[in-house]
Amino acid sequence: MSAKELITMGRERLASPLTWHLAGFVALLALSITLVTRLAMDWSAVRASSSDALAGKQLQMRSLDHETEPLRGLDQRVALARTQVGEFYAKRIPHNYSSISNRIGELQVASGVRLTRVQYTQADPETGLSEITLDAGISGEYPAIMRFINSVERDQTFFIIRAMTLTSQQGGAVNLRLRLSTWMRAEDAAASGLPPTPPPARNPAEKEGE
Repeated sequence: MSAKELITMGRERLASPLTWHLAGFVALLALSITLVTRLAMDWSAVRASSSDALAGKQLQMRSLDHETEPLRGLDQRVALARTQVGEFYAKRIPHNYSSISNRIGELQVASGVRLTRVQYTQADPETGLSEITLDAGISGEYPAIMRFINSVERDQTFFIIRAMTLTSQQGGAVNLRLRLSTWMRAEDAAASGLPPTPPPARNPAEKEGE
């Protein structure tokens, strides 16, 4: 076959619709492969980014959950605290001055001590309560004084011993100065008519240093 015939056959094949269809198919296939590859790469990048974002959100949620954990059930705890405070006031805070003096008198008799120069005063109210101070001399045998102190600290009425100072001792008899506190509701304390608690005595050395 001559060269001229070969050229003619080649031109005929190029002009054939089948040849162009095949070329188009190959081009589309290459384009599809390129697009699929690019899509796969982009999808991987999106998934990685989404995973990182999700992990970050989960970490943030755990952090917020940890921070808000102390606040869970806060309303129930507040209600419980209010109930407990109310019960404490009802059981251990005296309602009037006479109930305090009567109870101290009962403990005095039961323990076998003697109180002298008893003075009650009231401080300015704070948070709805006024501190009531008892300042007195206490005398008796040492075991009796210890019984009185123990009974005061364990009594249903809320007492706190502030100070005890030894004034004298003769044989087995002991004389002390006692100061203790209890509390009353501010309105009850105001109605009691007790004098105000004087400010604490200042150290003479402090006055000299001024």
